Amino acid sequence: MKTLLVLRHAKSSWANNDLSDYERPLNKRGQRDAPRMGRLLCDEELVPDLIITSSAKRALSTAEAVALACDYDQEIQYTRHFYLADSEDYLERLQQLDDAYERVMIVGHNPGMEHLVALLTGAWETMPTAAIAHLSLPINHWRELDEDSGAELVCLWRPKELG
Repeated sequence: MKTLLVLRHAKSSWANNDLSDYERPLNKRGQRDAPRMGRLLCDEELVPDLIITSSAKRALSTAEAVALACDYDQEIQYTRHFYLADSEDYLERLQQLDDAYERVMIVGHNPGMEHLVALLTGAWETMPTAAIAHLSLPINHWRELDEDSGAELVCLWRPKELG
């Protein structure tokens, strides 16, 4: 049994028009929500064994803030391949993971995040910024992960719903 945590990056800033989309930082709400979601993972005893993030500034900053807040003590892996990736891109990377990782968190962008959750679970859910989907995967090997692997959406946390 594997666990997948799908985290959409926290809210980013559009204040500086000179920055490329890739370089946009988190805004104040994003800086507040990212560590909050990390503390939630800690409270739920869902600290990942591995975090893989898009290398875009807003996603990387989100991953770092979440990791710090949940006491994640491993190296964060980052990849440009997750920047504006579609569900197949995320799935392809997950299928290559070492089976020693039981609980993995990916950090990326919509619409790929929502599409991945829908592809794996059959449930279409909106994922606003900083939302985390907790998926239970009835597989023993990451290479077995596909749209027919029977993933279950255990919970979906949206920052605005946390109170």
